[in-house]
Amino acid sequence: MPSTPAAAARQILTRLQEVMAARTSAQAKLNKVVEIIGQSLSSEVCSIYLVREGLLELFATRGLKQEAVHVTRMAMGEGLVGMIATNVETLNLDEAASHPDYSYRPETGEELFHSFAGVPIVRRERAIGVLCVQHVEPRRYEEVEIEALQTVAMVLSELIANAELADDGPLDSRVQDTGSTVLHGLQLVMGMARGHAVFHQPRVHIEHTVAEDTEAERARVISAFAKMREQIDRMTGAAEFGTEGEHQEVLETYKMFAYDEGWIRRINEAIDSGLTAEAAIERVQQRTRMRMRQIDDPLLQDRMHDLEDMANRLLRIVSGQLGTAAQLGLRQDAILIARNLGPAELLEYDRRRLKGVILEEGSLTAHVTIVARAMGVPVLGRVRDIRHQVNEGDLILMDVGANALLIRPTSDMDEAFENRLHVTQKRRAEFAAMRDLPSVTIDGQRIELMVNAGLREDAQALDLVGADGIGLFRTEFQFLVSATLPQREKQQRLYRDVLDAAGDRPVVFRTVDIGGDKALPYMARDAEEELEDNPAMGWRALRLALDRDGLMKAQARALLEAAAGKVLHVMFPMVSEPWEYEQARALVEHQREWLVAQKKKLPVAVRYGAMLEVPALAEVLDLLLPRLDFLSIGTNDLTQFLFAADRAHPRLAERYDWLSIAILRFLDRVVRACEDHEVPVGVCGEMGGRTLEAMALIGLGVRRLSITPASVGPVKAMIRTVDAAELRRFMRDLLDKGVTDIRSALVDWAGEHAIELN
Repeated sequence: MPSTPAAAARQILTRLQEVMAARTSAQAKLNKVVEIIGQSLSSEVCSIYLVREGLLELFATRGLKQEAVHVTRMAMGEGLVGMIATNVETLNLDEAASHPDYSYRPETGEELFHSFAGVPIVRRERAIGVLCVQHVEPRRYEEVEIEALQTVAMVLSELIANAELADDGPLDSRVQDTGSTVLHGLQLVMGMARGHAVFHQPRVHIEHTVAEDTEAERARVISAFAKMREQIDRMTGAAEFGTEGEHQEVLETYKMFAYDEGWIRRINEAIDSGLTAEAAIERVQQRTRMRMRQIDDPLLQDRMHDLEDMANRLLRIVSGQLGTAAQLGLRQDAILIARNLGPAELLEYDRRRLKGVILEEGSLTAHVTIVARAMGVPVLGRVRDIRHQVNEGDLILMDVGANALLIRPTSDMDEAFENRLHVTQKRRAEFAAMRDLPSVTIDGQRIELMVNAGLREDAQALDLVGADGIGLFRTEFQFLVSATLPQREKQQRLYRDVLDAAGDRPVVFRTVDIGGDKALPYMARDAEEELEDNPAMGWRALRLALDRDGLMKAQARALLEAAAGKVLHVMFPMVSEPWEYEQARALVEHQREWLVAQKKKLPVAVRYGAMLEVPALAEVLDLLLPRLDFLSIGTNDLTQFLFAADRAHPRLAERYDWLSIAILRFLDRVVRACEDHEVPVGVCGEMGGRTLEAMALIGLGVRRLSITPASVGPVKAMIRTVDAAELRRFMRDLLDKGVTDIRSALVDWAGEHAIELN
């Protein structure tokens, strides 16, 4: 076996070219293919399974019993072969029978073989078959062998498709259903939009996979890279929303992929194996997709999405299939639909026509989400199979706040949406008119309304909604969107800009909450961190920061120097025990002492706080509160920890209720402990941004809420219609009596007292 994947694949492809050119039947060609691969890899078994009528059928084999050909069939997801096809992933086992998904088929005679490796045969992003090898001796196949199999599988997809041997329904076939449909997803960028469906890009179909002239293919790739870099430079230079902010850092990080030598090298290696330029790019792209499916870390997945965006762009250039919806031009108000989207691709669209974006994938930390927020374009992500449920030109009504897409609405639905949009705009105008009014209850109780933030631009919301300050600034956002660890000077510049935008209003900086499911790609993780089964409760936030205190020391210095002449509010996340808070505070104080010795300008005061997210902290508040300047309750993590219910799990959604008596009694105990120690307590989770839940919190005695900017208006309107003292007596009665349906009781009470709930 040759020592490199390229040489191994090229050796096999050279022999396959003769087979594919021969004037024999497709079955005869596949029979010859399995012989060649088996011989080249010194493997006793090589088999090809193809998807036919929804089942995987053994189509050709070397080493298994020939009478099993066209007889052995299995469902998608059944056995090792079915799992490979369903998950579109590679499998490499030294002992196949020990795998939990192993399914024994006696007619094949495969009980003689121990090792197993299989790769999907992919066409148009889905598996149309599986290529696998087996060996008598237990052994894992070498990486060079797996790479060769993957390259050969790509070439086989062309042969199989041309011979129409496998199911290969077109992805762009029109949707048969013409009725109205409601879909849901993940709220990425809030807003409402009305427009007609436009698909981002047609799939580039690769006609030829095996190269005739390797150097000519390499030259085509070099030329395509040059054109792509020109495009990226031109687009990022022409961005409409200014040069400052995280979105600009995103674009700079994105540009790095265009000059990534490792990516270029992998494409060249694929060309060396005998593939055309298009096939080489697609081969590397397939590997990226497979890696994405194996990665649980959403941040690393986001980086992979950026790389795939680049690959799509490069593929369109090298193939000459340049038509995207952006380049063809939007003719009417449009809702853009894509599996995923890169930030540079979004910038290509006419902002006057682009009203919204729907993605099959996407996440809150994805680069396209950050850029879309800066552009003011609503985005709904994780809308499953959207590209197969919508026709080009279908009317779509999009309400991200309600987590709803209405596809092909009736005229009555369209009219109702327009009315709701009008009401929403009217309510926004009313909330805007209340911007400068104080958030004071009928009986004179002042409730501080702060906003949550994480980007430089978010500070602008303070003036727009009339908030009292920033109650939670998530400092980790800067770390998540950067390609490398942000230098202290860069951190300091961000913090100073936010403080300047806030003016005299307080800004509470939460130290970095990274680790767990928010791992940084540029920060090494040890083996134990990689194997975390429950990252939300793992090595993250303050635990990680205290362990790797160099990161926290740099952030502490950046915060202290940025807040020179002002009051600095620092809050530590995920505090479980008092000693963690004490150690974190001591670390910041040590940095302050060092800066004093350096005669640096410093804050006039530093206020220290902790986030109560871990329930255990409530049991030791009497020990911690005397050392705290303020406490903030993070209801998102706290609730899921209390209920042992993942808030993202759809089957547990009903158990994740902020108005359950268990949660409210817990919060009541915390609030009263803080009152006894005269320590201000606030809530900075989503709970405070909902008017009914916010009303319940006020009834418990909470006087500070940190919420999304969009929630400030509705919550302020509620506050100005409620009597806090009367509400607190009512809440006390509910908790003492143990009323189980507190939500209904609060709704009824609000109706009786003309409380404005939105």
